[in-house]
Amino acid sequence: MSPRGAGPRAGSGSGMPRPDEAALARLDALADDLAAEGVTFERGQMFGCPGLRAPGRGKFFATLWGDDLVVKVEGGAHEQALALDGARLFEPMPGRPMRQWILLPVRHHERWTDLATAAAAGLGLA
Repeated sequence: MSPRGAGPRAGSGSGMPRPDEAALARLDALADDLAAEGVTFERGQMFGCPGLRAPGRGKFFATLWGDDLVVKVEGGAHEQALALDGARLFEPMPGRPMRQWILLPVRHHERWTDLATAAAAGLGLA
């Protein structure tokens, strides 16, 4: 397993998509952007995928899902995220959507920082 979490995992037949190295690099860039904006966070694993959460093993606000990013947003940010082509409610298991969480396709990676900042602000981190 790579130091950032790519590669085979136990239970890899579970259907949870694993990020490739390019996705991990995008998460690193996102983390750098958020840190530069003064957002406080730490890294962790959500559903076995690398993500960002409040310090002290707090709540997650962003995580990779394969090569895509999932963010927990509300209000106007939620509407903006859902309006992006291909964006949808995050549904880690069929029929069980997480209504505040939006899956953002990798093609919208240029919007990841803005939406992840809004997600962090929802937890009082930005």
